[in-house]
Amino acid sequence: MTIKNEVLIRMYIVLCLVVLVALLVFVRAIRISVTEGEMWRERGQEKYVQVRSIEADRGNILAADGSLLATSLPFFDIAFDPNSSGMTAEDFEQHIDSLAYCISTYVDPSMTPGAYKDYLDSLRKEGKQYVRIKTDASIEEMIKIREFPLFNLGQYRGGFIASPHYRRDRPFGLLAHRTVGYIREGSKPVGLEGYFDEVLAGEAGQQLMIRVDEGLWKPIHDLAKIEPRSGKDLVTTIDVDLQDITEQALYAAVLDHQADHGVAIVMDVETGAIRAIANIGQTQEGGLWETYNHAVGSATEPGSTFKLASIMALLESGSIELEDTVVLDKGRAEFYEETMLDASSHMLDSTTIRHAFEISSNVGLARLVQRYFGDTNKASDYVDYLRSFHLDQPTGVEISGEAIPFIKEPFSREDGWSGTTLPWMGIGYEVMITPLQLLAFYNAVANDGVLVKPYLASEIQEYGQTVETFPITVLNKKIASRSTIRQAQELLEGVVLRGTAKGFQTDNYNFAGKTGTAQLNYQRLKDRTKVGGYQASFVGYFPAEAPKYSCIVLISNPRKGGIYGSDVALPVFRQIADNVYQSKPELFPVLNANPQAVMAVNKMPNRDVGRWSDMEIILSELNMDYDPGSPAEFGVLKTDSIQLNIERRTLPDDRVPNVVGMGLRDALYILENRGLKVEVTGYGKVLQQSIKPTTRLRGQTIRLRLG
Repeated sequence: MTIKNEVLIRMYIVLCLVVLVALLVFVRAIRISVTEGEMWRERGQEKYVQVRSIEADRGNILAADGSLLATSLPFFDIAFDPNSSGMTAEDFEQHIDSLAYCISTYVDPSMTPGAYKDYLDSLRKEGKQYVRIKTDASIEEMIKIREFPLFNLGQYRGGFIASPHYRRDRPFGLLAHRTVGYIREGSKPVGLEGYFDEVLAGEAGQQLMIRVDEGLWKPIHDLAKIEPRSGKDLVTTIDVDLQDITEQALYAAVLDHQADHGVAIVMDVETGAIRAIANIGQTQEGGLWETYNHAVGSATEPGSTFKLASIMALLESGSIELEDTVVLDKGRAEFYEETMLDASSHMLDSTTIRHAFEISSNVGLARLVQRYFGDTNKASDYVDYLRSFHLDQPTGVEISGEAIPFIKEPFSREDGWSGTTLPWMGIGYEVMITPLQLLAFYNAVANDGVLVKPYLASEIQEYGQTVETFPITVLNKKIASRSTIRQAQELLEGVVLRGTAKGFQTDNYNFAGKTGTAQLNYQRLKDRTKVGGYQASFVGYFPAEAPKYSCIVLISNPRKGGIYGSDVALPVFRQIADNVYQSKPELFPVLNANPQAVMAVNKMPNRDVGRWSDMEIILSELNMDYDPGSPAEFGVLKTDSIQLNIERRTLPDDRVPNVVGMGLRDALYILENRGLKVEVTGYGKVLQQSIKPTTRLRGQTIRLRLG
């Protein structure tokens, strides 16, 4: 093969490769421009123009009286488009001086009006479409800026851009902070804000926007814009006054006792509406804050407040009468080589079951539970009674994260059932329950056995109109027999009258309840029990004779000022109850609730003498019917079978007048004006005068006997 042929072959090969590559490029270009053209054009467009979401106004959370607990306040990011599509050069030139002056004077004084004019001029020439004027402007500021020259021509002709966003605000500050809750990006939703997020959030709108800078988007006039729909409002059961009372009392107690945290809940007995719920705890920085909703989310061993459930189980089983005797052995007992002690020394060998409950004897209650439910086939009966009281069920309150109660399954290895479980369960150990769940049980006792679901949300509103209501939910019409409920109420009243709460009685009202003290983080060693702290509690209701509110107070790990429920939690309960009575006059009995009784004739005023005008004033104030007769300076009251009558009392000027029946003031006025000297004995009205009426006046001394 000649050199020439070899060169030609190589050239043809290269040419073929070039043609092949060109063909591939052409095919790819056709595919991109024709087959995939629409997709790529859309992707390119998306980098600059997008349909973006418009934030909706979040609904309000309201207290029971309509007060705002949480609301959304609008703020605006304000910008200027100097190259807006509707803006003419004439408009810009005519108004730019005034606009620059207004911005420099009222918004951004860092630049002079002249400098601001030059700045805006240069941006217009550069083709800029978005100039930030102010961020986070209030609605008042936005309205003021919107009226600036040029801006007042609108978005398209004047280039005015106001992009709204919303900020959650609490008009009452930290009141019910954890219960109201919050929604935060990257955090788990909390409280009512989280539970009702879909209701409150509303529906975001959509609008076509163009990207004018990194992260900045400008709205484009588009008839297809979808306006956002505001969220609905949530009306809660919270009473602002009771919430404030509860928080203040709890805050002071946690601070004074240097406790880890405290819980207080006030609930309406009949309905289950939660009127106040407070959680105050220590922060890592050493301050106090509502760091966690322990009322709903923390299940603990309740201690002695659980004894009510045990005594009711015993009463329901028919095993005991309250006047039966129980052996206390001076407050010490052995259960399977483990020693149980009463919290306070009483030196009683035995007493009635009623008294054992009132003094909160651990030994007495534990022995009763062990005696009547300790057999293999009886332990399940005890647990079944607890379940019939709904102590194994969460309340279902409208806050996420409610802890599940823990009641051991009899003889279950998985639950850790042992020989000592039953007596210790009887006094509130080896069970777990939240403060709200325990309060719901006590509330049922106060409510004559009717168990109602505790709830925080009463209704949902839209534009002020109710669109959904949350009715009262009765979970059980009778958690126990009428006899058991009545005796349970007697026991709780006895705790206050004669037992561990005796020192906190008040003459203003009656209340009932139970103190509780539980050990925390304890270890039962062979020779002793190692305790990591204490939990003090009191749960009850008021007024005792017609319960309106139930309340629980729990203070965890108090380090100062006592450890017992009667020393730490009960004073908080009393303070809350006292202040509730001061703020709720309707709790006091109405004195004039019944129709006014018709007074008997012998009970009516008769033969009373005095100034006519004074009598009319008094009778009118007392709302008493009378016949005014013919008015005179003085009159006398007379009673017949129908009504009171005021008759004229004639007093001669030249004779001694008749002043019998008058008060001393009127008698002195009349007699002394007629020149008589007056001597008085006794108190009250004039019963007798020493000078006979109609005697001629001679400046005598007249003696009056009052009575």
